[in-house]
Amino acid sequence: MLRPVRADRADRRTTSPRSTAPLGRRLPLVAAAVVAAGLTAACGPSSEPAGSAAAATAGQSSQAFPSESATASAEASPTASASPSASASPSSSSSPTPSRAPSGSTSSAGGSAKPARTSAAPAPAKVPGPGYDSSADAQKLIDAALRSAKADGRMVLLDFGANWCGNCKAADKVFAQSQTAGILGASYHLVKVDIGGNSSANSALLRKYSPSGGTYTMPVLVVVSPSGTVRTDTHVTGNPSLTSEGINSFLRKWAS
Repeated sequence: MLRPVRADRADRRTTSPRSTAPLGRRLPLVAAAVVAAGLTAACGPSSEPAGSAAAATAGQSSQAFPSESATASAEASPTASASPSASASPSSSSSPTPSRAPSGSTSSAGGSAKPARTSAAPAPAKVPGPGYDSSADAQKLIDAALRSAKADGRMVLLDFGANWCGNCKAADKVFAQSQTAGILGASYHLVKVDIGGNSSANSALLRKYSPSGGTYTMPVLVVVSPSGTVRTDTHVTGNPSLTSEGINSFLRKWAS
């Protein structure tokens, strides 16, 4: 009975060195595979074929260390979520701003711009009625007419006459006609001065604007510029014919 047991022990002593020697050689290989798997998980997927032993070992090692891959994905996720907002902001800011058309011009369907409106013509000046007002302050009326002439560029027409003068009445009839009244209102400020009475002030105004003296043939028509300069004096040149054609021609000639 004792001999078989010794033989068993002898067999174990002979076989145990043989079995431990291959195990010692396999341990470095397993350690190398674990290190390779860690490098694969850190640097990215392996370029080895799917059936190789290195890929299989890497798969086992990645399952053994899930914390590193989860940390890497958690660190990468904020960057990925922030990238859409960063890409969306330029598109919203780069949207074209509609241009406004100039307020002074309006384009038509054909693309041409409508011309700007011109300013309205000034209102015609007031034309006094027939006759001469002996009670009026002629100097104030002339001063007001000159101020208005400086403002609108019209001429001042001084009409020296008398209510008993037949030629003055003929001129008044022409002044009342629509065509002549239109010329007067557009181009003149008319001031009528009575020289048929005993007004020394009005007689002085006649001599001021018609200083040639002598016997005056009424009506005396004097055209004065806005600056107060006499342009024409009918006491010197003679009156035009007291018709619409004569007076209108006279008014048009000295209107500018």
